[in-house]
This record gives sequence, structure tokens and C-alpha cells, in this order.
Amino acid sequence: MLGGELAAVRCDLEDFAAEMFESFGRVDQRRWGAVYLRGLLLDGGRKSVEPMAARLGEDGNRQALAHFITSSPWDAAHVRARLAWRMQPVIRPTPLVIDDTGFLKDGDASACVSRQYTGTAGKVTNCQAGVSLHLASNNASAAVNWRLFLPESWDPASPKADAAKVARRGRCGIPAGVGHVEKWQLALDMVDETRSWGLDVPLVIADGGYGDTAAFRLGLEGRGLDYVVGISTTTTAQPGDAQLCIPACSGRGRRAGPVYPEAAKTVKSLVLAAGKRAARPVQWREGSRPGTGRSGHKRMYSRFVALRIRPAGREIRKATAGGELPVRWLLAEWPADQDEPVQFWLSNLPETTPPATLVRTAKLRWRIENDYREMKQALGLAHFEGRTWPGWHHHVTLVSAAHAFCTLQRLTRSPKETASA
Repeated sequence: MLGGELAAVRCDLEDFAAEMFESFGRVDQRRWGAVYLRGLLLDGGRKSVEPMAARLGEDGNRQALAHFITSSPWDAAHVRARLAWRMQPVIRPTPLVIDDTGFLKDGDASACVSRQYTGTAGKVTNCQAGVSLHLASNNASAAVNWRLFLPESWDPASPKADAAKVARRGRCGIPAGVGHVEKWQLALDMVDETRSWGLDVPLVIADGGYGDTAAFRLGLEGRGLDYVVGISTTTTAQPGDAQLCIPACSGRGRRAGPVYPEAAKTVKSLVLAAGKRAARPVQWREGSRPGTGRSGHKRMYSRFVALRIRPAGREIRKATAGGELPVRWLLAEWPADQDEPVQFWLSNLPETTPPATLVRTAKLRWRIENDYREMKQALGLAHFEGRTWPGWHHHVTLVSAAHAFCTLQRLTRSPKETASA
């Protein structure tokens, strides 16, 4: 029975690889793409070229694998588009989720490596930073697009350029036209590219690294997209019922325009003013640990405050030309055992949206943390040892494909079959 299951998985992998690499112009590219994908899926420690080659038997040609992943001229975007087309009908995504992750490095020769903050380490350290876009639903998720963040020190046009890093651009294969772009703009670029593939997912989720940037939120709104994004406690806003007024004119000078009667307050202050009694319990899913939920697992729930507010800030006022600030949802998690709220989100979902829907949407971001964990621990996302720009993009794309294949196996086969294979 086990042999039959394994043969079926191998057949599925061959079909999947053929679909992903159909756009490759050469037979050898399609062959080594399938071999590299299989190397990522094999049990073992590191998933860099040399240890994978040692595990691949007669296909373990280290030189051919290294050439394929580092310098072979295939376009990662073509594979990502095919990956998105393959996963969209299976996942049936309700949001696109934006996030970023760090790739820790010891040296300084890899493309775009720099001392910068990464949540991977929880501190400023030497690393690369990759921004990713995921299709997600309650049941599954898949990373289908990537960008490698280029710090200002690597951009010759930046006043913060580092001469040594700029000199390494050629050796790292960084295209001449690639300069420093903020992560939130890379995220918007990926949203645009993903939509150009024909995927119309009208909701975006992101954490505070993106939600705190008004330009990111305005960019989503300008594209007609809804969002639920994390924000920091210091984000300022007017209460939802605040009204503009015309200040009294005290002289013959130019008459002042309409203003709000009070200064904007932090979102934390607004939630504290609403009080702990405004928090309502919401369960958003059942976890993986044993518990009292319907599936026998622990229920994930907390208490939340949902308020209507008018986000403030210079960019918002500029976008409204000094007029009335738009009303948005503020969601705050305030656990029963805490004296203050612990997490905040902002959303432009309709006023009729139930607070429970806001909570379940905001909390769906956990799937992306799960994606990163699986790709890093089992599939070698951070194991690429090459130093080039195209090599990094090739590797993360194929790791995403390997992760998607595992997801397909989980969704289409019984847990017993998948574990055996």
C-alpha cells in the first residue's frame, strides 16, 4: 500500500513540475527545475545545493543544480504566475496577505544584505529582507509573489549609498534599474502584478509594518481594495462622530477653513475612553492543541472593541484636500486579563460589517506565519547560499512551489496517505 501511495505522490509531483515549468524554453531547464523541486521536498537538513545534490542520487549533479538556480536565465515571475493560477481555485482566497521575513546572513557579499530590523530575529541584524504576497483562506494559504528589499546603502542614487555595496551590485547580478523602494510600495507593486495575472481578490491584510503607512492604505483604496491592517498605538484619529466646524473670524485676514473642534487623539486613547466594558468576546477559529472546541481542539478567542473613527495625519488630510476625514473601523483586542488593549487594526470594510467578521479577517494573518514556518523549517527557504539577485528570486519561488505542492497533497489526500508518502 505504501509503495502505491508513494508512486501516486511522485506522479503528482511530475505533473505539478511539468505545469510549473512549462514556460521554460529549454528541456534541460525543465529537467533541473523538477530535480530542484524534488530536492527541496526530500527529507534532510539543509536545502542548499550541495546537500540536496548528495540526497538526489543519480540526479545529484551539483554543478547543474547550482547553474540552474543561480545563473540560468529563466523568469521567476512566469513560475509565480503559474503557481497563482494553480492555487487560486484550490485555496479560493478571501484576502491577499502581505508580510516580510528576514534571511539571516553571516557575511556581507549576498545581494541586498545589510544591518536592518527583522522580525525573524526580533532585532537589527545582518540579513536580507524579502516581502511576500500570499493567497489565503481559512483552510489554506500559499506564497505566490516575492520581492527582495534593496536597502538605501545598495542604491547608487541614494545619499545613504555605501560605496563597497554599490561596487558589489554587478557581481550580485542586481539589474541596473533596480533602486531602493520602500517595502509598502513593493507590496503595492506585487498586488498590481498579481491582479495583472487575472486574480481578483478585493481584500488585503497586512501587519503594522504596512498599516502604519498612510500611503499604503491610500494606495489600496485608490485601487478599489478593502483592507484590514495592523496599526500602532500612536496612530491618531478623530472619533467617528466628530464634525467639522468653521472657526470664528477675529479679523480681516483670510477666513480659516473648516477644522475639527479638538485635536486628533491616539487610537489607544479612543479605545481606553470607550472602556473595557465595550469589549465583546469573539472566537475566530479552533487551534491545533486539544481543547473544548467542536473539533476537539482549543478555541481561539479573546475580547475586542470595535469603534468607528476618522484616521488623521498629514497624508490623509492632503488626500481629502482639507475636507472631512473618512470614517473607518478601528478594532482593538483587549483580553479580559489585561488592563489595556494589546493590538490594533484599521479597516475600510463597510459600516455594516459585523465586528466578528473584522476579528476573523484580522486574525487570518496567522496563516502566513504558518507558511513561513513550514517553508523555513521543512523546505529550506533561508538555506540559499548563493549571492546573486536572480538566484535569490529563483530559490524563494521554487520553495513556494514546493510548499504549494505540499498544500495540494494535504487538501486532496487523506492525512494518513500524506503522512505515509
